[in-house]
Amino acid sequence: MVDKLDLDRRTLLKGTAGAMALALGGGTPFLGSGRAYAAASGLASEQLRTIGLSVTVQDRILSDFKKESGTGTTQGTAATFPDAQTKILSGSKDYDCWEIIAERLPAVVQTNNVEPVPVADVKNWSNIRDTFTKPNPKWAPKAQITGQIWVDDAHSKLWMVPAVYNYDSIGYNPDALSAEEANTWTAIFDKKYKGKSGLNTDPLIAFGQAIMAMNTLGLLESKNPGNPTKQEIEEGAKFLISKKKDGQFRALWGDFGELVNLMASGEMVVCDAWQPAVMAVKAQGKPCKYAVPKEGYRAWAIGPTMIAGTANKDAVVAYADFWLSGEPGITVSEQGYYSPSTNIQKVMSPDKYAFWYEGKPWKGAPERGIKEGDLRDGGSLATRAQNVAYWHQWPDEYDLVVSKWDEFLSA
Repeated sequence: MVDKLDLDRRTLLKGTAGAMALALGGGTPFLGSGRAYAAASGLASEQLRTIGLSVTVQDRILSDFKKESGTGTTQGTAATFPDAQTKILSGSKDYDCWEIIAERLPAVVQTNNVEPVPVADVKNWSNIRDTFTKPNPKWAPKAQITGQIWVDDAHSKLWMVPAVYNYDSIGYNPDALSAEEANTWTAIFDKKYKGKSGLNTDPLIAFGQAIMAMNTLGLLESKNPGNPTKQEIEEGAKFLISKKKDGQFRALWGDFGELVNLMASGEMVVCDAWQPAVMAVKAQGKPCKYAVPKEGYRAWAIGPTMIAGTANKDAVVAYADFWLSGEPGITVSEQGYYSPSTNIQKVMSPDKYAFWYEGKPWKGAPERGIKEGDLRDGGSLATRAQNVAYWHQWPDEYDLVVSKWDEFLSA
């Protein structure tokens, strides 16, 4: 747990930093007040060693954080969630922070490998979106993001400070599939696209998608594809194995670049996809769109969590706060993700914010394959948020999911 004396020290230091920032005319932490912040907080003597997906572990973001916060050194390691999880659970002292996906928090919280971040230390938290503070009555508490990131019911401490989130769907080649054909999770498993379909290698992604498709096909009646029952896992595994043996999948992809190359080359015409990969394919001048699945999107959030025992607590908290300051959100938003903080609207150009967040037509010169009058696939953030099938979550039957996934891989 957080040492009380250390917590009191950090609270005092950050209060001093905030006052100095205001004196310099900067009301929001990290917006032009980096040197003052560093002088007040003593971050120059600390380092930040973080691990996570390349989605968030980006050199330019770490460089900007170092410049704005005054942190002594920064170092980022890109790794898949399972690989990062293995490192953290092994007790590795190589990292201060894991940019974790919220669904995996139970795996590390139960083993005391992470420690809470007091909300009072996250100065930009006042601008967080309601998605992360107000539970949706549509789902049980633990089946949504508000039931995953908080340590306590009073919402005073966080296991993870959200930095990026999105609603995932299906990427497809519009020359090969119509929107009607693509706007369902069954498209990935449709025999019409045998040998040209793709599936993500993370079982917590693949099983949920298979179960959503099976619901639509009348093969199951799952109430929560994100947390399937033992029977649903068994049936889902049989379904996936039969599809694999029949040659349905061109590839089981796990890497962003691999996904982009397979879609851009035309080797895959439909697959579960990250929206930035779809944008990257379009930027190459190749046809690619993002579906609006009738079953709904998969929702998830990634953010920094503090590794237990780190000697760089202030740097971790500052890094988490930096993600909510606005500027880092521009980088990820222009790739097709969302910032959990409304500060993004203060720093992003109005035309770009209108396109990425409000579902309005693109204005200005072509960029990343987007041209005048184009609309973001799926529409505005508000529209997409209303079409969510489930939030990623840690399955009650995790061991069975992994066991059945191994059977699928070896089939």
